Amino acid sequence: MLTDTDVQEAIRKSIQTEKNAMNFYELGARQMKDPDAIRVFETLAKEEREHASHFYRIYKGGDLPEFNEFMNAPPDHESTWMAALAKTINSDFNEQKAMELAMEKELNLESALRETAARIENTEVREIFELNARETRNHYEMIESEYARIMAMVHESDMDTYVRE
Repeated sequence: MLTDTDVQEAIRKSIQTEKNAMNFYELGARQMKDPDAIRVFETLAKEEREHASHFYRIYKGGDLPEFNEFMNAPPDHESTWMAALAKTINSDFNEQKAMELAMEKELNLESALRETAARIENTEVREIFELNARETRNHYEMIESEYARIMAMVHESDMDTYVRE
C-alpha cells in the first residue's frame, strides 16, 4: 500500500498527466483535417480537463496554482504525451498515426491508473483513480471506433451484417 505522501504524489502526477493528455488532444485536433476526427480529439481534450479536475479536488498539496490557471498554462513539450505527438507531427502526420498514438497512450494510462488504484487504501481516492481508469478505457474505445471509420474498416455496429453474409 502507498503511504499518504506517495498517494499525494500519485495524485499530483495524475493531474499533470491529464493536463498533458488534454494538451495532446488540443494540438492533435489543430493538426487534423477530418471534421469528425477533430471533434473526437476536441471531446477528448475536454474530458481530460475534467479528469484533471477530479484529481485536483482531492489533492492536498499547496504547490499547484488555481485549477484554471494550471490547466491553461502552456503545454509541457517534454512530457511523453507531447513529445510523442511532436515526433509524429514532424514526420508524416495524419489522423491514422495520431489515433494509433492516442490509443497506445490511453491503454498505458489506463493500466497505470488501475495499478495505482490497487495500491491505495483510502476508498475515496481509490475510487477517483478507478473512475478515471474506466473513463480512460472509454477514451480508447472512442478513438478505436473513429480509427475504424478513418481506415474504412467495418464498424462494430455493422459486424453482424458482414459476418452473416
